[in-house]
Amino acid sequence: METHAHRQVWSTEDVDAPDAFRYWSDAICDACSVRLVARTTGSEAAHFSGRVERSFLDSLSFSIVSSGRQEVVRTKRLIDLDQADFVLVYVQMKGATRLRQEGRQVAMSTGSMVFVDSARPYTLDFGDDFTQLAVQVPRSLLPSRVLADAIAVELSSSGPGRLISNFLVGLEREQRLDPQVAASMVPHTLGLLDSALEWAGKGRIAPKNEAALTRERIHHFIRRHVHDSSLNASTIAAGCHISRRTLFRVLSSDTETLTGLIRRLRVGRAQQILRTAPEKPLHVVAKESGFGSVVQLHRAFRTATGTTPGTYRAMK
Repeated sequence: METHAHRQVWSTEDVDAPDAFRYWSDAICDACSVRLVARTTGSEAAHFSGRVERSFLDSLSFSIVSSGRQEVVRTKRLIDLDQADFVLVYVQMKGATRLRQEGRQVAMSTGSMVFVDSARPYTLDFGDDFTQLAVQVPRSLLPSRVLADAIAVELSSSGPGRLISNFLVGLEREQRLDPQVAASMVPHTLGLLDSALEWAGKGRIAPKNEAALTRERIHHFIRRHVHDSSLNASTIAAGCHISRRTLFRVLSSDTETLTGLIRRLRVGRAQQILRTAPEKPLHVVAKESGFGSVVQLHRAFRTATGTTPGTYRAMK
């Protein structure tokens, strides 16, 4: 594996041909942070080649995967071993893929996009050479209210789906060219994925009324400032140029309280830091995640995940 300033690269060119597929099976687990099993025929394994280039952008990770014919499987046994809690967004850049999850089957063509739940078994069947972008998003950063209905539902390679997939591909490219500019786009990215989930879950993107647009602005503001320990209803209302009364009225349709939303996003940020910078002391993780103290971090982390930050870090 090569490690550069903002990315990691795995390539079968780094190993002898007889070891290429065995190396690849390990590489995709490392690159995707979830346990997977790759399968192919003996003749194809003998001439196998593949490359993964992974970059990190705040709480998200982007992996460009280029390879040959294979089947990639995530089983319940593997899920029990790593208990990864991500939503994976796959964008087909070249070739075709057949995805199976939760009894649903999707045939992906170039330009299409699909959401996958890392906590449920799934299979990716690549029939020929392909290139795919995999965006890994902590589940805590996306709304749970529509997630189940959106899993393994293809977003078409035309219309709004194509716009969102093009944005993700462009963001991955920008991350390599100018990480600082790309990082400023993360809140917008999460907002787009929120809309994409609703579209996949409902089959369409419904026009948004004023309350929905205000809600989107509130969530966007919270995501941008969640690392600020002074974030509260008053600062959010002021930052969005609305009253506290309007703030709570608009958020009344959410399935969680404002406090719960902020806590969930802060825990998600802490998880990302613990994965990508495990050497950081917990008091630094707490501060960078918006918690006032390590005690607050511990309490919120255990409530949200059922484990402690230290245990979580040791598992990664």
